[in-house]
Amino acid sequence: MLRPMSGTPSTRPRARDLGLDIGLLPSGPLDAITDVAGVRVGHTTLISGDGRLVVGQGPVRTGVTVVVPPAEPGLAHYAGCHVLNGNGEMTGLEWVRESGLLTTPVAITNTHSVGVVRDAIVRHEGRRRPDPELFWALPVVGETWDGLLNDINGHHVRPEHVEAALEAAAGGAVAEGNVGGGTGMVCHEFKGGIGSSSRVVPDTAGGYTVGVLVQANHGRRERLTVAGVPVGRHAPVTEIPSPYDAGPAPREPGSGSIIVVLATDAPLLPHQCGDLAQRAGLGIARAGGAGERSSGDIFVAFSTANVLPAEDSLPTRQVTTVGDAVLSQLFWAAIEATEQAIVNALLAAETMVGRDGITAHALPHDVLLRLARA
Repeated sequence: MLRPMSGTPSTRPRARDLGLDIGLLPSGPLDAITDVAGVRVGHTTLISGDGRLVVGQGPVRTGVTVVVPPAEPGLAHYAGCHVLNGNGEMTGLEWVRESGLLTTPVAITNTHSVGVVRDAIVRHEGRRRPDPELFWALPVVGETWDGLLNDINGHHVRPEHVEAALEAAAGGAVAEGNVGGGTGMVCHEFKGGIGSSSRVVPDTAGGYTVGVLVQANHGRRERLTVAGVPVGRHAPVTEIPSPYDAGPAPREPGSGSIIVVLATDAPLLPHQCGDLAQRAGLGIARAGGAGERSSGDIFVAFSTANVLPAEDSLPTRQVTTVGDAVLSQLFWAAIEATEQAIVNALLAAETMVGRDGITAHALPHDVLLRLARA
């Protein structure tokens, strides 16, 4: 089943719907990365088959998610990145580091579909350029491993699925949980996936917005922390079966990864974007993540404030930026938005049965609320 999705929200309540106040700063109107004007999100979700794993046939529990910056083809945003632990992949980061520019959408999928997604974005972007003969691109594509639930070696993500996600990309509310690249992901041994959130700094710091989108596929049950409460250590959370209990698993709990995409309308230079991306790791830690050695925790951040040609021939160009006091406020916004995006992913996700009957259970809202408010 192919489901192109844009801003259709989950019917399950999110953190702020449940009265879970995470952090100190207010969220934007949508509490999503799309609170940063012009940013769009699209998903294609692939779910088919049940029962025993047959490589190439299924069961299929995977997809692709795209975050599309507002710049038109041929234009770029200042960007930066950070790697907390590098047992993962995000293509195009060397050019982000070298140039300080983001020139394509950011896509997230499963580990073994990075190549097909990257190539599909190259073709998509080439068709949008007035000079396709001279066009070149180094797309940014990240991954996390969904092989616990999905036939990951069946290579079910195809170019048309990437095209569908890009065509579906829109502003507005962001679909979360079992969607797009997050379809088959597991977070803190519960069903995880896509989550998003935002924070707005005070008017005295410019009133800027930081938006975050995560693909959460990391963490151990006993370390899960929500709003400062170690809920993962308490019954009845500890009594909910873990998908790793189904039998010998190819990986240990906590060995999965998390990809974080950050956007802001604050005018940041490339090195400041990199500093902002780095703070996502603190948000992950606040929710109980550890950046384990077997995890791929990779973050990319971009600013929508300064739009410039991807290949600029002008000898000089005037841009704006913020000072250190404002930057520190943006750091805190990134930390809180990352933490809440992880919680939103857990809250939106629904119980999923994957290959060989392995089940990733949803985190029960009533249990979470009772523990978080105790």
